[in-house]
Amino acid sequence: MIKTAKQLYEEREKRILDAIALREPDRVPVVPLFAFFNCYYTGITPAEAYRDPEKAISAWRKTILDFEPDASYSVNFTVYAMDEVLSGLDFRAMKWPGHGVPETRSFQFVEDEYMKAEEYGHFLNNPGEYLLKSVLPRLAGNLQGLAKLPPLETICLGYTWPSVLAAFSDPDVVSALETLLDVSKKQLKWVRKFSSFALELKDLGFPSIKEQTVFAPYDMIADNLRGTRGAMLDMFRRPDKLKSAVQQIAPFITSAAIKGAKAKGNPRVFIPLHKGTDKFMSPRQFGEFYWPTLQKLIFDLCDAGCTPYLLIEGLYDSRLEVIKEVPVGKCIYHFEGTNIFEAKKKLGDKVCVMGNLPNSILATGSAEDVKEYCRKLIDVCGAGGGFILSSSALIDEARVENVRTMMEFAREYGRYR
Repeated sequence: MIKTAKQLYEEREKRILDAIALREPDRVPVVPLFAFFNCYYTGITPAEAYRDPEKAISAWRKTILDFEPDASYSVNFTVYAMDEVLSGLDFRAMKWPGHGVPETRSFQFVEDEYMKAEEYGHFLNNPGEYLLKSVLPRLAGNLQGLAKLPPLETICLGYTWPSVLAAFSDPDVVSALETLLDVSKKQLKWVRKFSSFALELKDLGFPSIKEQTVFAPYDMIADNLRGTRGAMLDMFRRPDKLKSAVQQIAPFITSAAIKGAKAKGNPRVFIPLHKGTDKFMSPRQFGEFYWPTLQKLIFDLCDAGCTPYLLIEGLYDSRLEVIKEVPVGKCIYHFEGTNIFEAKKKLGDKVCVMGNLPNSILATGSAEDVKEYCRKLIDVCGAGGGFILSSSALIDEARVENVRTMMEFAREYGRYR
């Protein structure tokens, strides 16, 4: 009997939910993290995906329909914003296809000290105004006029506040505000198209593994403000200020995560972990600077009925005993390079383990290599349930036959009953 799209959606969603709850589904769910693979597979360039929303959506649609994953992966995590939006901002924190990287390649983040070491006090005293008037002008060349905005406190000056309105007529301020108005309208079009596509995928029978994305509080500072090097130095030179900044921004992240998940109708909140790896900080530093606010974020999300989905990038081999202290059967831990077999042994009674077929095998291995690695993942990590098979990271370049083998092998070999 041919199943309806609604039946397929319910079947796939139950498969995911059973795995998260550490139960055995009918079979191991398989959720590849398709990124620019969708472009290469359908014959368009990443640059075209950034310039033409319809081409991007068409590429994602065809890939998902052809490979039929148990859950899809958001297009808006690969194409953060359209080319015309990023270009309109003169955005400096990213290189994207055709702007800093070749049209056929993926994007690249550009780290810098967008917040200077001596500016912690400004951030801690008034984070909103500091980010608006100091950080945004550094992130986007066409927003430099925001630095000339009058102090926001002037809005509280009663009947005297209209006297500051003249400041808004400064040509640089006008240019920045007009830029914001223009790019916001363009970005809204992309958001609406993507939101419509997300609903379309649901109607076609495909859940989304996540919709809302936030960062660990430490990563918000280290990724976006101080940079990797700056944050590392701060752990030694100004540890109290670094911890204060991480703690101050944490509640805003939690609020954004919960509100976003509820607004989008998907409880799974994606949290890619960047700076807490074994190679970037010691176990003591991890326990002091990174884990406390991340652990609280996880608990707060679970209390709100959300499912934290952590993409644990790099190596967490020395962290497994620490990161197990979370609610049972409420989280997904997707491991990239960590020994996933050891992770399953130490965390399998606490969290759903996800991963981690190496992208190198998908790109350069044989179909038999894919089968053998998937077999081991299913045999070891799939034992007793609580496992989602996936690639180790976002899939850009891969042999089509290898991706197809991963999908088909999981469906055939990964059955529990």
